[in-house]
Amino acid sequence: EVHFVESGGGLVQAGGSLRLSCTASGFAWKYYVIGWFRQAPGKEREGISCINEYLGNSYTSDSMKGRFTISSDNARSTVYLQMNSLRPEDTAVYYCAASSSVTPGDIRPLQSDLYEYWGQGIQVTVSS
Repeated sequence: EVHFVESGGGLVQAGGSLRLSCTASGFAWKYYVIGWFRQAPGKEREGISCINEYLGNSYTSDSMKGRFTISSDNARSTVYLQMNSLRPEDTAVYYCAASSSVTPGDIRPLQSDLYEYWGQGIQVTVSS
């Protein structure tokens, strides 16, 4: 059974930082790309970043570069999202997800319908 444990969310003041963690089990980690997404109230789900450490590949959307950094610990089957200089507009539910379809060179590696397993989401609230 596929299972995700997401942690690290919460309430932070604007300008602050948070590190989200996503620990996965129940599937062959090394063959999957793990991505982070977010969805704010009334808005569409938005891709942030994805990684497959075994392939040595990561991708971060242009709008997130510079503030958000993805990393992974393969021994722990855990992917992290370091978020710095947070803004009120970063307030959203953040999800990790796994894809066996995304490959190096994909022009849209954060297309959400390529991800077949999803975590339950974790709330991040940034106060002004």
